[in-house]
Amino acid sequence: MIKYQLRCNKEHEFEGWFADSAACDEQLQGGDVACPICGSVKVSKAIMAPRIGKGESGKSVAVSPPPEALQLKQALRELRDQVEKNCDYVGEQFAEEARKIHYGEADARGIYGESTEKESAELADEGIEVSRIPWLPREDA
Repeated sequence: MIKYQLRCNKEHEFEGWFADSAACDEQLQGGDVACPICGSVKVSKAIMAPRIGKGESGKSVAVSPPPEALQLKQALRELRDQVEKNCDYVGEQFAEEARKIHYGEADARGIYGESTEKESAELADEGIEVSRIPWLPREDA
């Protein structure tokens, strides 16, 4: 396993674990890595200092992600499944549709989709409650 420092197109930095450097490059190019903060799949490697772990014998030691990270990823996958199962996907029309629901112009229902930082801030200013969820890519995709 290898850990990379990653950065999305909105300058959020986070870590990612990969089987090897080729797997990292393949997943980044395929849009399979999403920013845990904003959900963007426009992600690249960030500058980082190399870290080489050595065991008592002086040989390199494989490092695994902490169990908490795996539990968090599983919880986010379960949350995604529930949202997709119980809410309507409205894509880039999320902010517009949220306003229609808030002001009674559309039937009240759960929705999900994409919005910019600016759109989310405007919704909050109008008193429309929305939440951002880091969307992890499907493993079977």
